[in-house]
Amino acid sequence: MKIKYPVYQPALNGNEKKYVNECLDSTWISGKGKFINEFETNFAKYIGTKQATTVCNGTVALHLAMEALGIGVGDEVIVPTLTYIASVNAITYTGAKAVFVDSLEDTWQMDSNDVAKKITASTKAILCVHLYGHPCEMKDLMNVAKNNGLFLIEDCAEAIGSMYEGKHVGTFGDVSTFSFYGNKTITTGEGGMVVTNDETLHDRIVHLKGQGLAKYREYWHDAIGYNYRMTNICAAIGLAQLEQIDEILARKRQVANWYREALTGSKYELHMESKNVVHSYWMCTVLIPEGIDRHELKTFLVEHGIETRPMFYPIHTMPIYSQKYEKHPIAERLARRGMNLPSYPGLSKENIFEIMNTVKSLKNTV
Repeated sequence: MKIKYPVYQPALNGNEKKYVNECLDSTWISGKGKFINEFETNFAKYIGTKQATTVCNGTVALHLAMEALGIGVGDEVIVPTLTYIASVNAITYTGAKAVFVDSLEDTWQMDSNDVAKKITASTKAILCVHLYGHPCEMKDLMNVAKNNGLFLIEDCAEAIGSMYEGKHVGTFGDVSTFSFYGNKTITTGEGGMVVTNDETLHDRIVHLKGQGLAKYREYWHDAIGYNYRMTNICAAIGLAQLEQIDEILARKRQVANWYREALTGSKYELHMESKNVVHSYWMCTVLIPEGIDRHELKTFLVEHGIETRPMFYPIHTMPIYSQKYEKHPIAERLARRGMNLPSYPGLSKENIFEIMNTVKSLKNTV
């Protein structure tokens, strides 16, 4: 069956082609060029941070953030188990140990009370993840970090445009990261951004992402760095996307509102927005009713041209991170029932109702 409704597809309706062609015409296609600076400057302005630097993807953004903070062997970083694996892999790259915490039942975000319980003498940082575009409870996490002398890192890969008490996520931590993969709210194809209000930290990140090249001496490298730079072509696409960010976010919220309307009276539970936050709805995620087989539902929908994805599996259940037995019951329960539905901004109300009518037609489930 041909897929009629993919889980996601980017909206490339602005100046993307124009800016990319400008890169090609100028021959500035690699790690230097005007679009890199413009994308960084405009992104920092949009989020509300002093500094932003582009990188080649969201995973290396996390790695750079932790390297710049000096996190390494012998350190522990507390992270939600219910996240995409990149959040945890980036901790492992540094030689530090990931310490998993459970989720909150209502928002699905990391549980700050569980965070406080997991702090040891080796804890160096808290890595919070704004899962599926809903902000974490930042006041609680900031208090825990401050009271225990810990760094706070925000993984905003899924949450550009999400807001907590009137401020963009990414502005609360010591350093924050974003992803611009093809399925993200705005995309560069592959790409990421590291943002901070700390100029010294920003300089360290820029230094490390460019092979540890000394600032004032050509071809002199005074640190072991990485080749984590974004290309000018990717930045050109990113700048064109950023120009449309408000429109894209508004359309995605409309999609979520249509899903909410289509789910009225059913047992499917849409990931809802809590008070004092703005959910950017990177994905429209539902909890399927108890007793419905998720794999059977997924197969049924594919046969009808509708693509879905399961919620992320808790990382503590994966072989590479399950050396010791752990239970995180809320995260496990959410992951077992969660499903991502088509969530791209080009969907219409009629599309949403067709999708949900198909979902509910399996064994006449409502």
